[in-house]
Amino acid sequence: MSASKKKSNTVASDEGALESTLSFEQAFSELENIVAQMESGQMPLEASLEAYKRGNSLLTFCQQSLADVEQQVKILNERQQLVTFNENND
Repeated sequence: MSASKKKSNTVASDEGALESTLSFEQAFSELENIVAQMESGQMPLEASLEAYKRGNSLLTFCQQSLADVEQQVKILNERQQLVTFNENND
């Protein structure tokens, strides 16, 4: 397997791990901390790269979480009742 395939598999598994271990608030807080550390300019290059990768995974997780909640609100508005969203709902 090529290095690029290994990396993409790792990123995908990292995102899956985020879903099962972090809430939106925890992920967003960690993302804010990463941004603050990176903006300070005190991180070595390798640490910055790893922080960027982690931040990207956290950002993707947060964006998906927000999209899921937005879909729930749309369902609530259409039906006048809140129902749990899953990707199979129309």
